[in-house]
Amino acid sequence: MGRYVVNTVGSSSTTFKYDTVDKKNQLLITLPSLFQDDSYISLISENIKEQMRQQMKEDPDKTYWLDDEFGFETIAKDQSFYINNEGKLVISFDKYEVAPGYMGVAEFVIPTDVIADALVSNEYIK
Repeated sequence: MGRYVVNTVGSSSTTFKYDTVDKKNQLLITLPSLFQDDSYISLISENIKEQMRQQMKEDPDKTYWLDDEFGFETIAKDQSFYINNEGKLVISFDKYEVAPGYMGVAEFVIPTDVIADALVSNEYIK
């Protein structure tokens, strides 16, 4: 379930918040609940940095704040996320959080093989 909020006052900011719910078992799924321990933070963060670098290399119009004093370093323990229709983990960042405003909300699909060893189970992420 996603909530999209745009705040416009002179300029705009955009946030996307997700609640990931297992409707069958009536459970709210949190990012930490998917993993055995906090190792997921560095695994996901490093993969996102790789994706950012690759995207900027392939498309000169893409810019991420990376490798500088104020750049992206790591996801939050409770980072906004959802699980897409293919059973992949998608990490979401609000507008201006990791890139200039023209990039909008930034999302990164995390390959399951990157996080497989840290998962509690394969029930939600395939």
